[in-house]
Amino acid sequence: MDLKIENGIHIILGSFVGILTVQGVIIGASVFGDTSFIINAALGGAVALALANCAGSYVTRSAKEYDKLSRLEKPLLRSLDNTKIKKLTEKNVLVCSLAMGGASFIGSLIPILPFILLETRHLGVSIGSSITALALLGIYSGKLLKQNILFHLIRMAGLGGVIILVIYILFQIITGQSIM
Repeated sequence: MDLKIENGIHIILGSFVGILTVQGVIIGASVFGDTSFIINAALGGAVALALANCAGSYVTRSAKEYDKLSRLEKPLLRSLDNTKIKKLTEKNVLVCSLAMGGASFIGSLIPILPFILLETRHLGVSIGSSITALALLGIYSGKLLKQNILFHLIRMAGLGGVIILVIYILFQIITGQSIM
C-alpha cells in the first residue's frame, strides 16, 4: 500500500479515536460540572491515548514490517541488516507511529478546546465541534482513498454521533442527572 495512504489512514484512525475517547472523558467528567476538572481529566486522557496509540502502532507496525523483511531475507539467503530496505522499514515504522500518536493527540484537543476558550455552553459546543471534525475527517478519507466523499462524510460523522449519543445516554442513566 502507498505510504501516503497508510499514513493518512493512521491519521484518520488516530484522530477518530482521539476525538471520541476524549469526548467520552469529557461527558463523564461533566457530571461534576467543574470546568478545570473536566479540562484536566480530558488532557490526561489525551496524553495517555496519544502515547498508547503511538506505542501500540509502533509495536504492531514493527511486527508487520519486520515480518515482511524476514520473508524477503529467506529467498535471498542473507540478512537485510545495514541495507536501504532495513533503514526504510525503520523509518516507515517510526513515521506511522508518530502519525498515529500525533493525530490522536491533535484530535483529542478538539473536544477540549470549547472548555478552554468559552465561558458557557462548553459541552454542546464540544460535541458539535467533534461531530464537525469527524465530518471533515470523512471528507479527507474519501479524498485520500478516491472514493465517494459524501459516503465517507456521513459514515464518519454518523458513527461518531451515535457513539457520542450512546455515551451521553449511558452517563445520564448511570448518574441519574442531566449533564447538559
